[in-house]
Amino acid sequence: MTNILLLISNLGLGGAQRVFHDHSVELGRHFAVTEVVFNLDGGNVYPSSNELVSLDVAGGGSPLNKVRNFWRRIERLKALKRVRRPAVCISHLEGADYVNLLSKGPEKVILCVHGSKLHDQNIQGAVGWLRKNVLLPALYNRADRIVTVSRDIVPELVEGFGVKPEKLLTINNFFEVAQVEAKSHEPLSATEAAVYAAGPVLVTAGRLTIQKNQAPLLDAFAALLPRRAARLVFVGDGELREALVTHARALGLRVFAAWEPGATLTPDHDVYFLGMQQNPFKYLRPATAFVFPSAWEGFPMALGEAMICGLPVLSTDCPTGPREMLAPATTAPAAPLRQAERGTYGLLLPMLTQPATLAVDLGVWTDALATLLADPAEQARLGQLARQRMQDFTRERIASQWVALVNELAHP
Repeated sequence: MTNILLLISNLGLGGAQRVFHDHSVELGRHFAVTEVVFNLDGGNVYPSSNELVSLDVAGGGSPLNKVRNFWRRIERLKALKRVRRPAVCISHLEGADYVNLLSKGPEKVILCVHGSKLHDQNIQGAVGWLRKNVLLPALYNRADRIVTVSRDIVPELVEGFGVKPEKLLTINNFFEVAQVEAKSHEPLSATEAAVYAAGPVLVTAGRLTIQKNQAPLLDAFAALLPRRAARLVFVGDGELREALVTHARALGLRVFAAWEPGATLTPDHDVYFLGMQQNPFKYLRPATAFVFPSAWEGFPMALGEAMICGLPVLSTDCPTGPREMLAPATTAPAAPLRQAERGTYGLLLPMLTQPATLAVDLGVWTDALATLLADPAEQARLGQLARQRMQDFTRERIASQWVALVNELAHP
């Protein structure tokens, strides 16, 4: 059986790690897969039955230590490649991409790019400049193939970083549609069900981070309440949890935060922070609509999972992914969206990231929410279309593209 390595920086909580796990499981049906990780400091949140090897090189520390650890990872992966003699090594996330490329031997190298590089606000400062202007342009063309999870990442890499177009192809993330549907029918507790029964529920899911940009969603929701009764549910956790709770209360919203001592779940709140949930899907299906205010994405798993659950979705027209999922026949507009756009499978709305237009953009969001909440027929129509769209991204349809790519490179 053909040996392949799958490399990622860590196996902690995150969308890329979930996709890595899904790829590992599916490719393991066809190849001898070894998962490789820099270290296990973040645990193994998404374990598979494939062999896991840690390079056991820590991260963090001083700039000098980071450089030393970078080269240790390269040397240890190079040694592992000599022993395992993989036909293909596939890396996920940029740090792993560099280590994969700089340890390259006779094996073929595939990079899996999970999100926008041009718009990622985490790529900042001197290190960000080095990544964007030196490392990525100099190294990515050494790969045999570069797979982007969204079609709209391709022009970014070509025009922004000089990547050769012939090295690029798009394979979207796949979703375990039947599994998500089944889990979405798990019943809520009596207290949770009471919250959902008390009126329309808007739900969002994902990490509480700068990328997901949930703070302005609270502003739009606060403006909605005088016009339409509703509740806003957050499923997920992250480093901005306290900032978001503080912001919500500053807007005069009644907040339930699951992690606060003595917090009691009742229908008497406006905003519910439920924290991490083992089964987030059961909180999606019974909601009225899914709201997705991200500043940038790749091919967002949370958005797709909400669509599988049959929810009408309202999403920013952020780079990249939502437009491809909701309005696939269209291309990104030359100027940022300033009004609501009815896509074939959901609503695209302005990004909430520009201070100069934020007040107007928030108004567009509030109007769109009010309009949808007043129209049950439109809710049902969009929910049905969303579920239909996700049949394009089943494991069966997408995973075969990865198997074909590995076979093409492993057996030219």
